[in-house]
Amino acid sequence: MAFPKGFLWGGATAANQCEGAYIIDGKGLNTSDVMTAGSATKERVNTREVKEGLYYPSHKAVDHYGHFKEDIALFAEMGFKAYRMSINWARIFPNVDDETPNEAGLKHYDEVFDECRKYGIEPVVTISHYETPLALTEKHGSWTSRKAVDLFVKYCETIFNRYKGKVKYWLTFNEINCMSMNPWMSGGVLQEDEQSKMQAAYHQFLASAKAVKLGHKIDPEFKIGMMYGGLFSHPNSCDPEDIEANTEFMNKMLFYCDVMCRGYYPAYKVKEFERSNIVLSKEAGDEEILKEGTVDFISFSYYFTLVAGKNTKLAMDCGSLDTGYSNPHLKKSDWGWTIDPKGLRHALNLLYDRYQKPLMIVENGLGAADTVEEDGSIHDPYRIDYLRAHIEEMKKAVEIDGIPLLGYTTWGCIDIVSAGTGEMKKRYGMIYIDVDDEGNGTFARSRKDSFYWYKKVIESNGEDLA
Repeated sequence: MAFPKGFLWGGATAANQCEGAYIIDGKGLNTSDVMTAGSATKERVNTREVKEGLYYPSHKAVDHYGHFKEDIALFAEMGFKAYRMSINWARIFPNVDDETPNEAGLKHYDEVFDECRKYGIEPVVTISHYETPLALTEKHGSWTSRKAVDLFVKYCETIFNRYKGKVKYWLTFNEINCMSMNPWMSGGVLQEDEQSKMQAAYHQFLASAKAVKLGHKIDPEFKIGMMYGGLFSHPNSCDPEDIEANTEFMNKMLFYCDVMCRGYYPAYKVKEFERSNIVLSKEAGDEEILKEGTVDFISFSYYFTLVAGKNTKLAMDCGSLDTGYSNPHLKKSDWGWTIDPKGLRHALNLLYDRYQKPLMIVENGLGAADTVEEDGSIHDPYRIDYLRAHIEEMKKAVEIDGIPLLGYTTWGCIDIVSAGTGEMKKRYGMIYIDVDDEGNGTFARSRKDSFYWYKKVIESNGEDLA
């Protein structure tokens, strides 16, 4: 059997994409709460405040806040061993710098974790997942300010102490490398210049390192990891210039892993800062903090691969990166994302070879438009084919390459609002939710064909993929 006993099969969501209840029980606004979307727009727009007459997908989302017991029961029916989710920071500290946390928010997650534990499901909790409190931006300039480090650590101390014994696995920042491409979504940072982005990233590194040290002190059983936004690329050709450019692209992304796994800035980044006149604001003792706060494991998302080469020009397109190159050997999803199962095995080997830390795949899935048949059934063979092909390559990485893989959580196990476009029609779930792009619907949950297929996969510990 390829996968070890206790392998963490499951699914993943994010609070801002599934919870809804955006100002219920004392929750404050976060960055996603001022992001518009809908079927008429491809790009999410930051309005800085909630404005009348505009649609904000996070306000209702799929009302996981009101349906979490039903949803977790469905996860348990599939046989989940793990549920990767996030805590909404503004639900705990609505004004970010509140003297005391919001008890109603803390109580909600107590109930969520208790429900998971009832079914033997291990929560894997992202501490900050594209839901930075809006007050952090408006009051302090978000992660460009050193103040954000202290506020984040206070938040971590609160939830570490509160949920000790209920949560073992923690991830500090979701897709932290997205600070380089989308600083607003990544951390509520309004500035787009490289100096600001790199200062914000530095403060997140410090905050994560402090959280790791604090977490281990509060509970030595805690396993605290990083989360890399899975950008992996192939060189455009065997032209040495293309290969060199591909290495540069991957270093731009993996430098985040370098710092969080090794505890220091790699030489290539130091030299890049010198050439670009980027000077980070630091304090005495920072080097020790980074060295002492390296993560226990690496988690990452994986949806597609890119192609990079000597003429690479990075741009954001439809919620993902566009390098200016395409891969003629790969098929694409309805949203233009390449489908590259073999790239997942390559990604697992690349990360383990570089860092020698245990790995966890915490996002993998296919966004597609599903059709509900007259009898209520939802046939999604395309999703099953996608997941099967990726699990087969994951299996090879474990069985043949010896990669220490802790778990695999599909994205999103239940239909949720798309982070990139704000749509509902771009569905990832194995559980269908009756909500449209404007937030209209019954919110009823129903099982897709992939629900029953994934249940069989988990029951067989990945052996039965038919």
